Amino acid sequence: MNTAKLLFAGTPDFALASLCALVDAAFAPAVVLTQPDRPAGRGKKLTASPVKQFALEQGIPLWQPETLKDPEVISKLTDMQPDVIIVAAYGLILPQAVLDIPRHGCLNVHASLLPRWRGAAPIQQALLEGDSETGISLMRMEAGLDCGPVYVTRTTAIGATETAGELHDRLALLGGELLVEKLADILSGALDCVPQNDSLATYAGKIKTADAAIAWSDSAPKILRKIRAYNPVPGAFFNLDGARIKCWKAELLDAADGPDGTILAAGKEGVDIACGEGCLRLLEVQRPGGRRITAAEFAAQAELRGKQLASF
Repeated sequence: MNTAKLLFAGTPDFALASLCALVDAAFAPAVVLTQPDRPAGRGKKLTASPVKQFALEQGIPLWQPETLKDPEVISKLTDMQPDVIIVAAYGLILPQAVLDIPRHGCLNVHASLLPRWRGAAPIQQALLEGDSETGISLMRMEAGLDCGPVYVTRTTAIGATETAGELHDRLALLGGELLVEKLADILSGALDCVPQNDSLATYAGKIKTADAAIAWSDSAPKILRKIRAYNPVPGAFFNLDGARIKCWKAELLDAADGPDGTILAAGKEGVDIACGEGCLRLLEVQRPGGRRITAAEFAAQAELRGKQLASF
């Protein structure tokens, strides 16, 4: 039976998968930390995080500090005397004073094969770069960006058509599975952590909406990777007659002639667009304020053939 005192810090659905796995495996944390409620949705109503909702349902004590840098917060965490703090997509920086509190340190569930893709958006970056595989790393946290030594990794292949949303869900479950599988060994000292090779480190910065703009001068494969990487958030987009159109699904076609961004064909099979290299067929799009529709529906709404798509 587990007797270690765990604290868990996480906020979104990715973190929820690890928290659920801990509870199911009888590693329920003594306290859950999650970010304060944030405005969400069109009404910008204050909304509890997925982790908070689950903790309340399970009756686990909950704490939502605005920052972990406040001396009073650090003092309260110290008084809790945790053996380990498990962190998954928490969203707040853990200062050195917090990292030093647990007897077994702070353990992070990270969605990449470190040192590749340190940072905030490893799933999207793996797709953008066309990586064939990714995975989960269990890392002992140190000051700095995802630079601590790694206890264990678990690799998974990236599907040829997989979106960021689909890969996120698979990695979230994989992270929870690996966490409960290895946690006892980490706490007992049976599993050593290995320093990362900093010379191999790559970085995945925070996503900005502008990053999702499609440049038709790019190759068709690169644009398709962008569409997959930014599905569901924020959604890859292009400019048609001044309107921002989001593209949710597309496929590659054989190379076709035409200036970059030219709509070569539009019909029941989709909307074909010339790219800097190759051709892309749009299959699912969305107009501003509208629902997602097939590209065939999109083609039926207006005469598209021959139009020139611009970049924002």
